[in-house]
Amino acid sequence: MPPRTAVFFHAHPDDEALLTAGTMAMLAAEGHRVVLVVATAGERGLAEMEPGEELGQTRLKELYESAALLGCARVECLDYGDSGLSPKGGVAEERPDNAFIDADTEEAAGRLAAILREENADLLSIYDPAGGYGHPDHVQVHRVGRRAAELAGTEIVLEATVDRDPLLRLLRLAGRVYRFPPEFDVRTFESAYSPGEAITHRVNVRRYIRQKRAAMRAHASQATGGDSDRTLAVLLKVPGPLYRLVFGTEWYVRRDLPPGTRLRHPLDRRPR
Repeated sequence: MPPRTAVFFHAHPDDEALLTAGTMAMLAAEGHRVVLVVATAGERGLAEMEPGEELGQTRLKELYESAALLGCARVECLDYGDSGLSPKGGVAEERPDNAFIDADTEEAAGRLAAILREENADLLSIYDPAGGYGHPDHVQVHRVGRRAAELAGTEIVLEATVDRDPLLRLLRLAGRVYRFPPEFDVRTFESAYSPGEAITHRVNVRRYIRQKRAAMRAHASQATGGDSDRTLAVLLKVPGPLYRLVFGTEWYVRRDLPPGTRLRHPLDRRPR
């Protein structure tokens, strides 16, 4: 396969490590150009910071470390404000003036499209319409990313997601023996991500599981803060063999392919 360019658009630093890190590392290892774009610096996330440190700056430093581990050739931040975790961004008065969810879709899409054109991108990765688990900034990534691909004429648009069916079974089983952090509500996953029947790409990234885990570990600030273990901290405690099993596949939906399509590589156009 000749070298291509793939742009991965995420809402905050650490999102790339959780959803698409294996695919990014694989494409970079194959000689493709990988570009990482985030909408915000994630400055409204939880974290235990040292005096004088700013969370947004820290998270961007972590983003660059993660990107280097994955082989990214370029990293860009669109510098919108983090909208926060509350549904629909919570109370408007509590959001920053430039909150991503308040951004004009055409304006934000135009900025992303400029990067796609500059890179002559063959592929854009965004989120599914649910924004994964429903974070308002993730939903906005879907809207802005879809429009940016239209403006730039980017052919392949993949919606990074998770196969909801086995995830629910796994979480319900785990809930019998483990008490999840308060912010981790298993019931929210009943309408999160995508059902298995909608998924078109199941990408085996087990060969790149060390890079994926290292990218998650790079976002150290997101493993601290709050009254209990953070989700990222819990995931990093998963033993190696189980981690490889759980995180060794990454899932995508490509809407312009016929239902029932099953592909194994993000740049595939037909089964192989």
